Amino acid sequence: MRLSKMLVPTVREVPSEAVAESHKLMLRAGYVRQLAAGLYIYLPLGWKVLARINRILREEMDAIGAQEVSMPVLQPAEQWQQTGRWSEIKEEMFRLKDRGGRDMCLGMTHEEIMTWLASREIRSYKQMPQIWYQIQTKLRDEARPKSGILRTREFLMKDSYSFDISVEALQRSYKLHEDAYHRIFARCGLKFYQVESDTGMMGGAVAHEFMAVSPAGEDDIVICPSCGYQANVEIAGSVPSPFASGEPGKNEKSEKSAAPGEEVHTPEKRTVEEVSRFLKEPPQRFIKSILVISEEGPVLALVRGDQQLHEKKLQRIIGPFRPALKPEVKDILGVEAGFIGPMGHGDKKIKIIADFALRTGSFITGANKPHYHRLGVTAGVDFSASWHDIQVAKEGDLCPKCGHPVKMEKAIEIGNIFQLGTKYSQALNAFFLDEAGEEKPIIMGSYGIGPARIAAAAIEQNHDKDGMIWPENIAPFDVEVIPIAGDDPDVDPAAWRIYEELAEAGIEPLIDDRDLRAGVKFKDADLIGIPRHIIIGGRTLKEGLVELKDRRTKEIRKVSPQEAAAILKEEISIRKAECGL
Repeated sequence: MRLSKMLVPTVREVPSEAVAESHKLMLRAGYVRQLAAGLYIYLPLGWKVLARINRILREEMDAIGAQEVSMPVLQPAEQWQQTGRWSEIKEEMFRLKDRGGRDMCLGMTHEEIMTWLASREIRSYKQMPQIWYQIQTKLRDEARPKSGILRTREFLMKDSYSFDISVEALQRSYKLHEDAYHRIFARCGLKFYQVESDTGMMGGAVAHEFMAVSPAGEDDIVICPSCGYQANVEIAGSVPSPFASGEPGKNEKSEKSAAPGEEVHTPEKRTVEEVSRFLKEPPQRFIKSILVISEEGPVLALVRGDQQLHEKKLQRIIGPFRPALKPEVKDILGVEAGFIGPMGHGDKKIKIIADFALRTGSFITGANKPHYHRLGVTAGVDFSASWHDIQVAKEGDLCPKCGHPVKMEKAIEIGNIFQLGTKYSQALNAFFLDEAGEEKPIIMGSYGIGPARIAAAAIEQNHDKDGMIWPENIAPFDVEVIPIAGDDPDVDPAAWRIYEELAEAGIEPLIDDRDLRAGVKFKDADLIGIPRHIIIGGRTLKEGLVELKDRRTKEIRKVSPQEAAAILKEEISIRKAECGL
């Protein structure tokens, strides 16, 4: 392909609206252009990257026996109403009515439609297992689309669905996808983790996410370097790091020392941070008491002072809830927020849920009267509670499996897999007859990958101050040929010969045939990020040589023009064989 004939509008300025490196570089290098918030046009280079990613997706899905289909983006409301998600999903879903007044939506996912098809086409156990997949447009009305193509309102998704006769068979389909996903992301050149995750709106019993580590990531993942435990912070368990023993209020540096169990005056000190500074006690020695209102009534949630309440974990225990308003706190507990303690609420019939970290030890907490806190509060003596993991894991906490310190990483979600079970098949009447002739619901799994997220994650993990450095398998071209002709009439013919030899060898080349200065060509080549460059200049050509440049290492080798194509063909073949291509 001639660069002079391509739409590659590179720019030198960093776009003011871009924050993530992938967003900046895709705009600067002419891969995408923004139409509106969360809506992007993929220009030729960007579309070629997605095409290469999609080729890998198709090869790996076909390899596990998956069959490609195509589902409509426009979907009737009926199937979504049957599963209940029509009302469960709020503003994120694009809704409309057709000319007949029927409720419709733009599909943000395809569980309902795939299950609808299965309910009509799968009748017998003999027809399973089945795996169907598509690479299709999805639409989600994101509240805050940002970070370029990482969070958009319209996006491409590879989604696949497995249909099995039993939970045991589902495990096999799930494992097939796990292994395929590992191969896909490795072939795309990504560093990634597979982590335990929340099932969210998808439902089901088990879910995992595939996360590419990046500062641009919107997710936090917990990783144990010792035993390999990995989980999204949404569900990650951890044990808060222990603190020194001893009764609170006996700190040698404390000016407010008091006997355990004694109430101390803490005027206008409401937060853990304020009281901690006032009493000169570390936040770990405090109980943080948070009143929430569930559908079944008020609940008092307790976490250690240096921890945060994990709302999703609490929701899984008590169902939907909201924080209590200040007047409600006073009305229900008889004390204003900031001085709440877990003691003495038995007559109020308030459910108390406490984090495991508070089960042992002596703590400081609100005294249930204005401007006072109590020392030496102990579980089982001063209060009773239902014990759960309800705190947010953080760096330095201890692994719930092996007890070693965990670390936190920012990451981009690039794929997810769910064991759905019968949630959708029951609702949409997707049943089959087993060997005994008994009707049973199909057991389902759902599996997604975002091709654009792979591209963005690859840039986030592979760039330098000069531009992108694409992993070889998903680069828009394999090699960029850069002739620097000057006044030498032999340069362009030599460049075209090498270009044609590369193409004949099955290598996809791009040639920068523009009539521009060498510096401009070199800057654009680095920005665009094709992994290998062949530079043909008059001076080196007179020496019977051309230059091979590695974009990642910037290493330059000189070889004869006759050898260049053969050398690159061998190197690229070896590299792609290593990556499974």
